[in-house]
Amino acid sequence: MAADLTAFGDWLAVPSVICLWAALVLRAPGALRSPQQRGLWLAVAAAAAAMTLNLPDVVAYAMDRGAAYAHTIGLARNLVGVFSAGAVLYFVAAATRGRRLRLAACAATVLWLAALVGLDAAAPGHGTHTMPPTGEPVPSLAYWLALIGAHVVANTLCVALCWRYSRRTRSRGLAVGLRLFGLGTALAGLFWLAYLAKALFGSTWAMPALPLLMNAHALLRAAAIVVPTLFTLRRTLDDSATAWRLWPLWRDLVEAVPHVALTKPRSGRVVEFLWPPVPRNLLVYRKVIETRDAILILGEYVRPGALEHARGHVAGHGIPEQRRTAAALARVLRDARRAKLDGLPGHSGETAGLELPAAIQSPGEGGDLADEARFLVDVAEAYTAQAAPEEAKTK
Repeated sequence: MAADLTAFGDWLAVPSVICLWAALVLRAPGALRSPQQRGLWLAVAAAAAAMTLNLPDVVAYAMDRGAAYAHTIGLARNLVGVFSAGAVLYFVAAATRGRRLRLAACAATVLWLAALVGLDAAAPGHGTHTMPPTGEPVPSLAYWLALIGAHVVANTLCVALCWRYSRRTRSRGLAVGLRLFGLGTALAGLFWLAYLAKALFGSTWAMPALPLLMNAHALLRAAAIVVPTLFTLRRTLDDSATAWRLWPLWRDLVEAVPHVALTKPRSGRVVEFLWPPVPRNLLVYRKVIETRDAILILGEYVRPGALEHARGHVAGHGIPEQRRTAAALARVLRDARRAKLDGLPGHSGETAGLELPAAIQSPGEGGDLADEARFLVDVAEAYTAQAAPEEAKTK
């Protein structure tokens, strides 16, 4: 059983490292531009480098090149790992916005690295660094205690921070990312605690699980740093779908009231979808604002009581209230648009012509953009459905 667990953990080494590097490359453009994310990205990148140097094939290649080469690779692996732990400490300090804590993290990292180099140099001649199942640690117990201490301190602080902030944030994506990162860090912490038990007490019962712990930690950290990208992609797809569904209503209303549009409309829906006139993250916002402004202006061409009258003509029982209101609003907007295009006089200054549904409010009046967008999508669908019979009559 123990051998199978170790074998599975060793098999997972290459896939976990590949996933970690792929996630780092994917997140690099945004993370390196953000001071808040840069330290965390560097911490994960250093961990990925240390894990790459610890791959079985890399270790075997180093051993084949001789003791001196194996020693260099082992020392480099441990130093990069401690740098990763220091970057995690810096991430903790940056999250707490403590300048002194950031300086302390940097100083501690430098001192830890110097201590490891000094302890390595002071040890008797040796090859690669290892904690064998039996016998003394190589190069020395003091070296391994310093190495383990750096990781345990950094991982403990990181887990506490991730747990604390994941419960406070209102962002679901950030909460998921922090919890995944914290869980991965906790597994790395267990890895180093198992080494501590071996170094101090000779305990080896947890050793077969160590490869699985470390490689599962890599997969969880890879997932954690990709979460923001996945949530951004999902939001972009949702916004694109909303903008696509709003387009027919928006196009007709802007045609009647062109001055509400921030930019000149494109020649077609596909063209606007592929080449939006505003930044893509503002596309739905602009469509909602411009549609609402057009509805307010066309309200001058709606007779008092027309909306309630239209609601009475919406057929079907069991239709949700919002859809009934949306269908009624679509009907009166179609008539108001026609009146505006025909040059009929409006009722300037009158507010009784069209009382906006509660789903359409100015942001300062308690409105919510997402709720408003959903309601306007219902209006757009009803507007398009009502157009089909009218187009059939004109043919």
